[in-house]
Amino acid sequence: MSPIKVDIVSDVVCPWCIVGLRQLQIAVEASGVDIDVHWHPFELNPKMPDVGQNLREHICEKYGTTVEQSIEARQRLTAVGKEVGFNFQFGDQSRMVNTFKAHQLLHWANVKGQENALKLALFSAYFTEQLDINDSGVLISIVESIGLDAEEAKSVLADGLYQDNVRSEQQMWTSRGITGVPAMVFNDEYLVTGAQGVENYTQMLNKIASDD
Repeated sequence: MSPIKVDIVSDVVCPWCIVGLRQLQIAVEASGVDIDVHWHPFELNPKMPDVGQNLREHICEKYGTTVEQSIEARQRLTAVGKEVGFNFQFGDQSRMVNTFKAHQLLHWANVKGQENALKLALFSAYFTEQLDINDSGVLISIVESIGLDAEEAKSVLADGLYQDNVRSEQQMWTSRGITGVPAMVFNDEYLVTGAQGVENYTQMLNKIASDD
């Protein structure tokens, strides 16, 4: 049986995107159904300035939560992360950053057949290592860590080679009604939004596999 195609629209600063991916990966192990993942760009904060913003302040401003609620939410996320084998390291100095550069490099990495590796490296860099993934130097280091060419990556960012491609793909998905992430489309047919949990993903994979 052919692998189930899974298109995942996400941002690398979206904690539920990595949680959802890990839940899906565990569901793959549980069901024995293989998948073929394709990543697509989404920016949670396209107008975020280069200096970024303190994460706690950002959450409170954007969602109207209190400081206490924000802290509790990060604690819950950290616990959920442990359940699925991902290490969140939130702290007082955690920052929300702009991700447009990261998405450009992800598009380039896809051309090289390394998008999944870069996506995972970016999740770890941002959430676990607390690195500024809007910083070009940081991004180039991450690119090098997965074996891609640093000089070529520098040119991608300096020349804006894939800016239009990223913008076009973002607009395509929003025109299809995607307003939040993660959004997963299974075999170009079934849309699932949010991190749905291992059990739900397992049921989805088994259903699609049996229908095929």
